[in-house]
Amino acid sequence: MGEFGVLFGPGAVKHEGFKTCDQSGFCKRNRAFADHAASSANAWTSPYGILPGTIKIDNGQFTASIVKKLEEGSEAVYPLKVNFLQSGIARLNVDELKRQQKDIELRHGSQARKERYNEASSWALVAEDKPDSSAKAEKSQDETIVNYGPKGRYRAVIKYSPFSIDFFRDDEVQVKFNGKGLLNIEHWRPKVEKEKKEEEESKEGESPPTAEAALKPSEDESTWWEETFGGNTDSKPKGPESVGLDIIFPGYEHVYGVPGHASSLSLKQTRGGSGNYDQPYRLYNSDVFEYEMDSPMTLYGAIPFMQAHRKDSTVGVFWLNAAETWIDIVKRKASSNPLSLGIGGKTDTETHWFSESGLLDVFVFLGPTSKDVISQYSELTGYTQLPQQFAIAYHQCRWNYVTDEDVKDVDKKMDRHRIPYDIIWLDIEYTDGKKYFTWDSHTFPDPIGMQKQLDSHDRKLVVIIDPHIKNEGNYPVVDELKSKSLAVKNKDNNIYEGWCWPGSSHWVDCFNPAAVEWWRSLFTYKSFTGTAPNTFLWNDMNEPSVFNGPETTMPKDNLHFGNWEHRDVHNINGMTFVNATFDALLHRDPSSPRRPFVLTRSYYAGSQRLGAMWTGDNQAIWSHLAASIPMILTHNIAGFPFAGADVGGFFGNPSKELLTRWYQVGAFYPFFRGHAHIDTRRREPYLAGDPYREIITQALRLRYSLLPSWYTAFHTASVSGAPILQPHYYVHPSDEAGFALEDQFYLSGTGLLVKPVVTEGADSVSIYLPPNELYYDYFTYTVHKGAGSAVTLPAPLDTIPILMRAGHIFPRKDRARRSSGLMQHDPYTLIVSLDPQSPHAEGELYIDDGESYDYKDGAYIHRRFVFSGVDSKLTSEDLATKPAKEKKRKEYLKSMAGVRVEKIVIVGAPVGWEGKESVSVVEDGESGEREVEMRFFKGEGGRADWAVVRDPGVGVGRGWSIAF
Repeated sequence: MGEFGVLFGPGAVKHEGFKTCDQSGFCKRNRAFADHAASSANAWTSPYGILPGTIKIDNGQFTASIVKKLEEGSEAVYPLKVNFLQSGIARLNVDELKRQQKDIELRHGSQARKERYNEASSWALVAEDKPDSSAKAEKSQDETIVNYGPKGRYRAVIKYSPFSIDFFRDDEVQVKFNGKGLLNIEHWRPKVEKEKKEEEESKEGESPPTAEAALKPSEDESTWWEETFGGNTDSKPKGPESVGLDIIFPGYEHVYGVPGHASSLSLKQTRGGSGNYDQPYRLYNSDVFEYEMDSPMTLYGAIPFMQAHRKDSTVGVFWLNAAETWIDIVKRKASSNPLSLGIGGKTDTETHWFSESGLLDVFVFLGPTSKDVISQYSELTGYTQLPQQFAIAYHQCRWNYVTDEDVKDVDKKMDRHRIPYDIIWLDIEYTDGKKYFTWDSHTFPDPIGMQKQLDSHDRKLVVIIDPHIKNEGNYPVVDELKSKSLAVKNKDNNIYEGWCWPGSSHWVDCFNPAAVEWWRSLFTYKSFTGTAPNTFLWNDMNEPSVFNGPETTMPKDNLHFGNWEHRDVHNINGMTFVNATFDALLHRDPSSPRRPFVLTRSYYAGSQRLGAMWTGDNQAIWSHLAASIPMILTHNIAGFPFAGADVGGFFGNPSKELLTRWYQVGAFYPFFRGHAHIDTRRREPYLAGDPYREIITQALRLRYSLLPSWYTAFHTASVSGAPILQPHYYVHPSDEAGFALEDQFYLSGTGLLVKPVVTEGADSVSIYLPPNELYYDYFTYTVHKGAGSAVTLPAPLDTIPILMRAGHIFPRKDRARRSSGLMQHDPYTLIVSLDPQSPHAEGELYIDDGESYDYKDGAYIHRRFVFSGVDSKLTSEDLATKPAKEKKRKEYLKSMAGVRVEKIVIVGAPVGWEGKESVSVVEDGESGEREVEMRFFKGEGGRADWAVVRDPGVGVGRGWSIAF
């Protein structure tokens, strides 16, 4: 939920409430530094260099001291570490010696830590790979060359003066650090009080610096010591401490990632020009009310992970810094021939990263594929959680279902209209006066009875709990928060008080291990009375949102556990809260722990380990529907695939056409939830009326029928980091015409290509198909041959444009049920999509109990299905790894012994099958083979031939083969 509770129709973001680069002191300084370097042209030299005598190389690690010459003749010293890891990842880490040794003085009597924040890795990373002890270094007078990584195919060239690093793969430079000389680490310096101060403190809305000041950025002290914005003054006790670095991707025109922004998939330039932005991409988790489209403005989460892609090559960088961060992007076309007028030249993407505080800590991934880069990043920061099965089904939510009878009524009406759903949600109004861990006894007198009704159809309840705790007497939760000193402190080290939904509030400090332990105790069934095993959690407002704070968040000079300033940890703050909630749910049922489900609005790199996210407070307008696709694709390639957007739009009342189309798009969101503002009209699917209700229901049933494919996709993501929704460039890395495509996508490895309708009144879509690829319409089996161009697909209101790519096999369940839990033992259908000219296809199916951690002990089924055109045979192969202990595996397989494959559909069936009436089935555990009926259907009117094997009777967990 956004800050404001009254809705007068869709509006616009209040820009005056959020900083531009010119209003953010360190952003303005670093941009001015870059402008100064650019204006100096060839005369510019970076002032940072390595002292050769300090270099040490040992066990895959390069260490040295970087020095910066200061105007007064002294030097600032920066310890440098470059780690080369066995996986091929390289990590650059630069600290500041004076702060590292605590040899600085803080102003205003501040109790903040003197060091640069050095604990981001403990939150964002699960493990750093082992050092590459086989890395070989060659040291010379001017540089050190390190060969590292698998088969030694990567190389880093570390130059001493000025300091820079070029990263090579296969003898071609892929990434350059400090190639433009924009490294800038603001050293500590004491404030010198001048007798006559010529400059007043920074004022809100102040004009940018003059051209003369821009040429001497180091002399502009106006934002070194204090900054005022929105009536709040940041005391900045450590003075200026930003870090900045230019990172160049030579020959790469497209860069992706760094969510969250309401922007394009392929990131835009930020230094002005037609179609470009004039502001950098900002990462500063914020409660942005009614955010605007096509903007680099910050939103609720921050993942500073960027990929660069060109034909058949992907590289990436991860900027590990939790402070406010901005990223400038410029693309320069360089001609290889000065007479070619730019024709045939390559494009370099130049990025400039800068953060307000903390270390310079950057990881480099050299690919060569996007799959490699995302996998390495995910191995570093953690794979996405394998959620419970219900969590990937449909969620019904609004602010607010007002009573427990209201909830039960919605539940009954969904059943009455045969509309499947799994979870119903409660926003803040369920509480007693917005006091979390309580129920309003007047409106929710029987929460257990409400949940028993839900449980009768295997449905769940999600309740909201935010990090702000109401500051009110006789409220045990806030009393303990105060008495145990577990809240965030202000700059004076007293408990911080701000304003949020409850009014006066305090914020739990989940950086504190004691706070996490205390938080865990609040979720026991005894403490949080009225909850049950089917109750799960929603963490909102965790940026944190503070209604009376600067930029609707917490002052940067607030203090967290360990006396770290909030400025140092801001973007990680939301993740620590979700971490505490996840931990609490995990320990709620210690005898039989189930996988937690937590939805978060604020997130950082690593949050994917803990649950789902959504794109926040969107609007019920067509542009927000369209923007949701590139936003969710961006999260998928940035390692956080469990992503969604509010179906129907949070603010405003969608037309019935828009609502219907949104459900059709939402059926392909990894996180699929309908949600609405308290002042909107009720819009449960059964209220839509004909024909909309039935069309929405069909979209929901499509989602449920494909749940086996979705769950398999989530499993793949949980072990490899692979995106669940995959953009064109990821699947077709050679097809340059599709690198910027952002309105169509594939569902994991199923071969399903989806191009949703996102424009009003449309009855067709134009979908791009790559060269030499064969596709079939999901519903009609109409044939479409790719030629590197777009084809038109009919898309009346009742149709979702979906194609099946030849060469794939995917599972589904065709029996309509009320909830996913009731589908557990239903039979499966396999869809085999063949190219008759080259009939080969593969696919996977992963199954477990959908709720526990027993799969870690082998209690799961994982099959690969392969159709071979050589012998016209479909086989089921076991991909499961044999566990150390067989008990749980055997028990689970026994429970699934009766679950079978009831139908196999082969689209693109070879013409030679015409007239064939049966197939031969061989199954493990049976003697001999048996004949099963098959029917062949001749395609007409552009449709493919297809065949159906009805009830082959094979167990879904067994090995078998079917000969055609």
